[in-house]
Amino acid sequence: MTINTYPIKVRQRGQLTIPQAVRDQWSTQSGDMMTLVQFDEFAILAPALLKTPALARQFSQIMDEEGISLADLLQGLAAERENSYALKRAHDD
Repeated sequence: MTINTYPIKVRQRGQLTIPQAVRDQWSTQSGDMMTLVQFDEFAILAPALLKTPALARQFSQIMDEEGISLADLLQGLAAERENSYALKRAHDD
């Protein structure tokens, strides 16, 4: 985990400018909602919408395009897990 600090100036009506580096990392665009969580004198600012639902939709779309079912994916995952365990056992011996 990397911790960065940025000076931010409060403008009229309480407006803040989020530094460009942070906006780029969060893929934040004009009009996006944010969440401010306050802990006594401290606050955390984060994107309001988690990226997980969007990633799940993209993943589902790719699966549909490739004709892969959830059962296929789980079967492949089980096979990959077994291969991983076999490699670890071979390495440990």
